[in-house]
Amino acid sequence: MKSRILTLLLTLCCSMFFLIPANANAENLGTCFVDSLNGKEKKSLAKWMFFSMASHPELQSYANISAEDISASDSFVAALITRLFVEDCTNEVKTAQQSDPQAIKKAFEFVGKVAMQELMTNQAVKTAITQYAKQIDQENIRRTFAK
Repeated sequence: MKSRILTLLLTLCCSMFFLIPANANAENLGTCFVDSLNGKEKKSLAKWMFFSMASHPELQSYANISAEDISASDSFVAALITRLFVEDCTNEVKTAQQSDPQAIKKAFEFVGKVAMQELMTNQAVKTAITQYAKQIDQENIRRTFAK
């Protein structure tokens, strides 16, 4: 029994050793991407994400986005990604991709989070995102937790 536990612990430690560089490389790549973007680019990236989400059939009727705006946004993102890969973060892309096939995906998830944070700092967005709170039945919730 002790040998099984020791084997399990050794396996976990070794696997952690191999996972850390992959995660670190993906993190380094994400940091390089984010550090290479200015505020306007982050907002434009968030706009592209919004346009993409608005294409969902459940949301299309709420967004009036022209084909020209979508095309311009797509062109912007294509040029941005090309620049990040071939100019700003070439070494980081190569290193991350060699160590973790999911590194680029992870790095762009980080970039997406940062782009959304850029929008969330706007006071109008903060106000809009908290409007639902006025309609919460506080008393009903209080009673539920008091039971």
